[in-house]
Amino acid sequence: MATIVTMPRLSDTMTEGTVATWLKKVGDKVSEGDILAEIETDKATMEFESFNEGTLLHIGIQAGETAPVDSLLAIIGNEGEDISALLAGSTAAAPVTETPVATETKQESPATTPAAALPEGVIVVTMPRLSDTMTEGTVATWLKKVGDTVAEGDILAEIETDKATMEFESFNAGTLLYIGIQEGSTAPVDSLLAIIGPAGTDISGVADNFKVGGSNATVAKEETKAAPAEKASPITQEAAADGQRILASPLAKKIANDKGIQLSQVKGSGENGRIVKSDIENFTPSASSTTAAATQPQETAKVAAPKVFVPAGEVFTEEIKNSQMRKIIAKRLAESLFTAPHYNLSIEVSMDEAMKSRAVINSVPDTKVSFNDMVIKACATALKKHPIINSQWREDAIIINHHVNIGVAVAVEDGLVVPVLRFTDAMSLSQIGASVRDLAGRAKNKKLLPNEMEGSTFTVSNLGMFGITEFNSIINQPNSAILSVGAIVEKPVVKNGQIVVGNTMMLSLACDHRTIDGATGAQFLQTLKQYIENPVTMLA
Repeated sequence: MATIVTMPRLSDTMTEGTVATWLKKVGDKVSEGDILAEIETDKATMEFESFNEGTLLHIGIQAGETAPVDSLLAIIGNEGEDISALLAGSTAAAPVTETPVATETKQESPATTPAAALPEGVIVVTMPRLSDTMTEGTVATWLKKVGDTVAEGDILAEIETDKATMEFESFNAGTLLYIGIQEGSTAPVDSLLAIIGPAGTDISGVADNFKVGGSNATVAKEETKAAPAEKASPITQEAAADGQRILASPLAKKIANDKGIQLSQVKGSGENGRIVKSDIENFTPSASSTTAAATQPQETAKVAAPKVFVPAGEVFTEEIKNSQMRKIIAKRLAESLFTAPHYNLSIEVSMDEAMKSRAVINSVPDTKVSFNDMVIKACATALKKHPIINSQWREDAIIINHHVNIGVAVAVEDGLVVPVLRFTDAMSLSQIGASVRDLAGRAKNKKLLPNEMEGSTFTVSNLGMFGITEFNSIINQPNSAILSVGAIVEKPVVKNGQIVVGNTMMLSLACDHRTIDGATGAQFLQTLKQYIENPVTMLA
């Protein structure tokens, strides 16, 4: 069914928007998360993502044209679908409107708090919708406290979504007068998060009239003094190696991610050093750009919690509140296991030649390749020969992905995330190594962007560094398969009729039987085995 996309409200004061550029044209396929257009607001030119997938059937506002918020921007639906009723304004079609929630707005909807009742200069900040599937958020950390001065672009708080912990920037300047959701508390999207306004403003009526169930709020006292404005934090986006933050436009970040460019290596030409689209397009990587030291590219152990002393003979329990990430992990893994008929195939691979090849590769200056990188490269090459493994199940069809985006499971403090290597089949071993180290490092520092964890077509999970020789994983849907990689084990093997010392590794492939038959999965593992045992064939 066709979906109407309206002009979004992308800033707190936006009443109309101008389409600067369309990045899709009528007839183009649109995936969830694709950038549809760049839209000029009253504050900046911003990217507008699609929350739906299908074909772009109609463009209602041409590039260069201006229209009020909620005007018909586009229609997305099935290819060839009749949308004449929607264009004619028919109510029979009952379209779904795709308008993202503004992240920071003057509260106008509750009847008890009309916009006119707000004291002059006061802004109500609500829980933002920071991902396409987010329905509630948890405040992980407040970076401002009541009474602090807030500049436009300052980071107010770190918020846990269903996908990651993200920084939330302020679109307004003033004093933080009120905090509506305390650290560790969870609230639905659009709940009262904070109030910003002139120092000393009495906002008790505003806070009382805004309905937020069960939130403990802190209100600024009238005598609160504002902090000096020059101490306000700069607009930030991403952490650089030296701990400083990098400012980049969303489009620049998307292009950099697609091209595998680290923003910390790019010099911005925009205002305040902001990295813009042209900076990424004109960027030439240096020889050392692919070798920046980072963290282990595979799953790593969580930091052990301090031990609690329990006297002998006493019963002792401890309750740990589930984080938003843990809740989502539990929900999605349960959905995967109980909806997709899993089966597992295992194969033993000789690693002798791989070990020799890795030693030669790593002898090249500024090159560091792990065994996991070699497995990822082998998977990407094998998937091109067995595209059905690179598929996903839909009730009406099986989707074969002819592009290869491999997700790499990375353990973090709160659970597990799966950053994605886009177009892995086109990457060299050294590029894979550098990209995995970068993504894994930022995953552990909670600096991954949501789009860096989306779009995988196959997943690799490695527990070999923990000495685990063989294990089975739950499929990371909508993928149809996930590969579990065990430890390399030195043991007696038979070669040419002789018992010799060899090095082997166990691989286990979990498959969705709806899309992958047993023989198909076995053939993929045979191809994967050939590539790993003879690494030079991956370069052919």
